[in-house]
Amino acid sequence: MADATQIHHLSQPCIYGLSAPPNTEKKSRFMKWLSKIFKGSGGSGGGSSRSSSAGGRHPQFLEDENMVWRAPSRSLDDRPRASKDQEELDRALAFSLSDDLKRPGCKRRTDNDENTAKGLQDSLHRPSYTPYMPSYPDYPPYDPVPFYPRGYRLCSGCNGEIGYGNYLGCMGTFFHPECFCCRSCSYPITEHEFSLSGKDPYHKTCFKELTHPKCEVCHQFIPTNTAGLIEYRCHPFWSQKYCPSHEHDQTARCCSCERLESWNTRYIALGDGRSLCLECMESAIMDTGDCQPLYHAIRDYYEGMNMRIDQQIPMLLVERQALNEAIVGEKNGFHHMPETRGLCLSEEQTVTSILRRPRIGGHRLVGMRTQPQKLTRRCEVTAILVLYGLPRLLTGAILAHELMHGWLRLKGYRNLSPEVEEGICQVLSYMWLESEVMPGFKNMASTSTASTSSFSTSKKGKTSDVEKKLGEFFLHQIAHDASPAYGGGFRSANAAVNKYGLRRTLDHIRLTGSFPI
Repeated sequence: MADATQIHHLSQPCIYGLSAPPNTEKKSRFMKWLSKIFKGSGGSGGGSSRSSSAGGRHPQFLEDENMVWRAPSRSLDDRPRASKDQEELDRALAFSLSDDLKRPGCKRRTDNDENTAKGLQDSLHRPSYTPYMPSYPDYPPYDPVPFYPRGYRLCSGCNGEIGYGNYLGCMGTFFHPECFCCRSCSYPITEHEFSLSGKDPYHKTCFKELTHPKCEVCHQFIPTNTAGLIEYRCHPFWSQKYCPSHEHDQTARCCSCERLESWNTRYIALGDGRSLCLECMESAIMDTGDCQPLYHAIRDYYEGMNMRIDQQIPMLLVERQALNEAIVGEKNGFHHMPETRGLCLSEEQTVTSILRRPRIGGHRLVGMRTQPQKLTRRCEVTAILVLYGLPRLLTGAILAHELMHGWLRLKGYRNLSPEVEEGICQVLSYMWLESEVMPGFKNMASTSTASTSSFSTSKKGKTSDVEKKLGEFFLHQIAHDASPAYGGGFRSANAAVNKYGLRRTLDHIRLTGSFPI
């Protein structure tokens, strides 16, 4: 959007002029005005413009100097001819100069007004012709024209004297032509139109580039809507601006970070309707074996908080279709719609897991190997399922959430409302992400061992800047989730943990089934 600064678009505001000695300039505006007076003299005299001696027309000059002269006639005034001529010339000069002062905007100035009037006066005293000048009423007083002596004009751009060189009068001051520059690109403004923001001039194109937003998908200026306003969408975390039409034109969206695919960058198709951007692809976990070190690191994180999970719960990475089928077979449990990324399974099922990670072929994954696996229930939790192809930090956040579901069931927490169970699980997911993105910021004493262990699972040995930014986005997602169970439940659970601590909050949930107030 354009900023709130007052913006003016000036059309043809600047005229270049040449400041020269007084005897070298022309007063064209005054000549035009005076010629109009002479053109009307024929009508005022009550006859045609024929000579009284020859009976023919005098030669007429074309365009602005089209004047008609007639032979001397009887004077209507007893004053001397020279006195009347001088008076009429003075009036004409006064009218022309006062008219100049009333014109707004930028204008070229000349310094030979008096010399022009004097030259015209001399021409009127030729012995053979006397112009007819109609009578005019007295004009009101007018402000005198400011006089600038040689070297007085100063350039507002370089503060140097303009002298008798080319100059530009604009915005109430003067510039050398090369000093009247665009605030954005610093090149001189030579067009007849420019944009003005406050006191800063801009090329119109530079001003549009500066203030008119561009779509980060199609890289075009975002068009105006039917009301003439600039309407666009903006991601609340990444601040990605894009045209509203891209939400409905099948533009791919990253299933991890939610950014739309740019027209000059191709996303990776995961083969199940999802796409992954290149930044998320750098740390993506693609098969069950690749995910095992991360899974054990998060179990260690729980143990560091005195929340040891004694049962060996199987963990499988699955495709989207396999996860949806498992959700249908699960009798109990609350699931985040429209996209579920993980599941703590309680029923016995046969699930197709990803045995070998696929490779990238062009802009899609190929060579994936899967195998069906029968899950037998040996305790309250059968298995933990997670979508494949997500970045390491998002996969870990999902595992931390689902492990909390498993811990609650193994410890006998029964019949919890979705807000309470999902809320406290989201708190554990948030806490683990904080330990990864901001190590030492929170849970310093209890999570130092788990943080060190989980750091070792990164492919690069530590959290990169790109991965850290993704982690901040996943934290933002949890904190600003709009759903009642995942969003509202997290905010209530997080407030209770910050006030009473995790252990006292869990004890209160066991006794009452709700969060302490």
